[in-house]
Amino acid sequence: MKYLIRQAAVLGGEATDVLIIDGKIAQLGELSDAEATVIEAAGLVLLPGLVDPHTHLREPGREDAETVETGSQAAARGGYTAVHAMANSTPVADNAGVVEQVYELGRKAGWVDVRPVGAVTVGLGGQQLSEIGAMADSRAKVRMFSDDGICVSDPLLMRRALEYVKAFDGVIAQHAQEPRLTEGAQMNEGEVSAVLGMTGWPAVAEESIIARDVLLAEHVGARLHVCHVSTAGSVEIIRWAKARGIAVTAEVTPHHLLLTDEKVKTFDPVYKVNPPLRREEDVLALRAGVADGTIDVIGTDHAPHPSEAKDCEWGVAAMGMTGLETALSIVQHALVQTGLLSWADVARITSFTPAKIGSLADQGRPIAVGEPANLTLVDPAARWIVDPFTMATKGRNSPFAGMELPGAVRATFFHGHPTVLDGALATPRVAND
Repeated sequence: MKYLIRQAAVLGGEATDVLIIDGKIAQLGELSDAEATVIEAAGLVLLPGLVDPHTHLREPGREDAETVETGSQAAARGGYTAVHAMANSTPVADNAGVVEQVYELGRKAGWVDVRPVGAVTVGLGGQQLSEIGAMADSRAKVRMFSDDGICVSDPLLMRRALEYVKAFDGVIAQHAQEPRLTEGAQMNEGEVSAVLGMTGWPAVAEESIIARDVLLAEHVGARLHVCHVSTAGSVEIIRWAKARGIAVTAEVTPHHLLLTDEKVKTFDPVYKVNPPLRREEDVLALRAGVADGTIDVIGTDHAPHPSEAKDCEWGVAAMGMTGLETALSIVQHALVQTGLLSWADVARITSFTPAKIGSLADQGRPIAVGEPANLTLVDPAARWIVDPFTMATKGRNSPFAGMELPGAVRATFFHGHPTVLDGALATPRVAND
């Protein structure tokens, strides 16, 4: 199939035409092709397909919350062409069999490239390393490993994991949370938690683990990725580690770039998340960290839950928020419209760098002749009201419900195949093998 994207602003720059043939970018410039399907893109920004380093697809085992199919559809609608599926499924993705199952489900779904994340420890138990080598050698070719949702709190185990993945240039993605400091925690520890009488989750519980792990990564000479950074202190530690030359990367979620712990005063469990929503000072520090490159990427931490897990009392509600279909709009709102980032910067933090961190060779590529046509067209002038019940994800737990957001994904191309057209799901790409 041939597609001609007409007059798109590549990375927000000058408008040009892009011809796609057989899944690749064939030509750029002022073009015409009578055989091509034309996509009118005047006023739209063309980005490389987004890559999420942190998604929960729930399958296998929690298909009531999400499936690889529905999560992949949500990703495509959000402009993504690749997602990393976290390991906390049931059973846990701690062996070659489970990661290959997730990989195959993603391949058959055909909406995005689904890359399984392998668990660091068996059953996320924090006691014994999982089959890291077998997962790396499997058909899924796992390169990212994480016990996300649970911290690898044992320093010796963390050191061994870093040593193991160094052999094949893998990366350990750490959920930084010292468990002894967060027992029974319900929200951020601070003035609001004191007023509400809730057990607090102190910033030091995150910062102490990051400080330990960057030193371990330096000692071993391995790559460390810090999941969902949420505090100003964490930004400073990561900034220091990078200045020292340590191979550390970090992500921030859209919700931590916009929402604060003041939302918890509503007692609406949609705002219950781990790590918790922090102070306004933390939000501003996180934005500054993205702007100066200390924080490398946006990770949605898309965490869908069935309604009964959120439509309940705060104390027993599940932690987590959906994010795939709102992420790009939040980035535009919090970072582009505030003047902190350009659209070229957005491409870096949502595509180029996360693809590099996850070792995805065909994703996060330049928009250039000969490159895979993993592309996203976004309308920056659009405005829309977030309605969780119109989303592709099964999860209705969006913290942005009812908000008016800027920017809308108009088209997503996955290896040259349009998975989204005119803002709606089109058809999945059929795998060749």
